[in-house]
Amino acid sequence: MDLMFSLIFGTIGSAYFVYGRKQRNAAALFSGVGLVMLSMLVSQLAWLMLGSLAFMVLPLLVSI
Repeated sequence: MDLMFSLIFGTIGSAYFVYGRKQRNAAALFSGVGLVMLSMLVSQLAWLMLGSLAFMVLPLLVSI
């Protein structure tokens, strides 16, 4: 189960990264990098979900 969520959030992170690079949006770019790194480093499901949701909301709240 953890592996599946890690794969999903890693894929979302790479999509954020590509979007941020194409649109020159630094918040989306760094959120994408954070999501990918988080999905590789965190193994507990609760922390993975909490951190991933925070990284996904970050570009909506911050405009750089």
